[in-house]
Amino acid sequence: MVRFTQVGLRYPDPTRGGAGERETLRDLSFTLPQGSFTWLTGPSGAGKTSLLRLMQLALRPTRGEVEVLGVPLSRAKRADLPKLRRRIGAVFQEFRLLPYLTAFDNVALPLRLAGRAEASLRPDVTEMLRWVGLEGREGALPQQLSGGEQQRVAIARAVVTRPALLVADEPTGNLDSTQARRLILLLAEMNRLGATVVVATHSQELIAQHPGYVMQVEAGRIVALDPWPYATEEALPEPHPPGGAPVATLPQSFALDLSAPEPEAGWLEEPEDGSEPWSSGEDEGEGDLAPPARPRGTQRMGRGIWPSAQDRGSGAGGHG
Repeated sequence: MVRFTQVGLRYPDPTRGGAGERETLRDLSFTLPQGSFTWLTGPSGAGKTSLLRLMQLALRPTRGEVEVLGVPLSRAKRADLPKLRRRIGAVFQEFRLLPYLTAFDNVALPLRLAGRAEASLRPDVTEMLRWVGLEGREGALPQQLSGGEQQRVAIARAVVTRPALLVADEPTGNLDSTQARRLILLLAEMNRLGATVVVATHSQELIAQHPGYVMQVEAGRIVALDPWPYATEEALPEPHPPGGAPVATLPQSFALDLSAPEPEAGWLEEPEDGSEPWSSGEDEGEGDLAPPARPRGTQRMGRGIWPSAQDRGSGAGGHG
């Protein structure tokens, strides 16, 4: 579940040399039920990206309350945010793949950062690449893949951690209509399993083809929130995109953890030193790609993050 209560967001105004602030979002209040599929629409500059960044905990609101997956963020301690972020997947228009990592290693990256053993993550990564239709392309670098293939690698990376919340910012902006529809069907499959999915788009065609809530944002405000406006039998998506292979379903073993995060000691306690319990993701790298510390079970080689020598010796890292 995602709940915003009177949320506002301000940025330093570059036109005034940082002396003033510009209001990006104003008085947003809404609730997205767990398991819902929501389209986020509006003109460029309306605040859609800022809204999604609040959902994925890359920003904090200037005022108001944001609650994600049952956790009110104003009371969450900063040290606990990485655990919550791992429950959130993000897909971007520009893919954000690491160019020096193969498709396999790009998808495996969040699992390695979380400390997963190579032997246990390899089946999950292989299954994710099969699901997005890239079986046999595990060893390809991003520059050897088409735009549609790169976006599917990005989706596999976003969902390999089995997120309960998946946000996508204009994920079809660089794709043709066939690839765009295939991508949306992959997101719809995650939604079928119970994930809450939020997709920003300008495509009214996609919205008409795939039922969901429609939230329209203009000038930092929600101007419309329509429940299931296209939920008719005729509007339901076909089982596969035109001219493409059917989109595979995920196996039953791929179960999402949709429960609220278990609080640890101090999870919702105010810091004793009076400091703010958490801060924006700007000084934390947004928690999605480049960590400051090497995770257990990996070593750095050049610029990449790879399996340890012991794991490579067992054949687990053969895709590098």
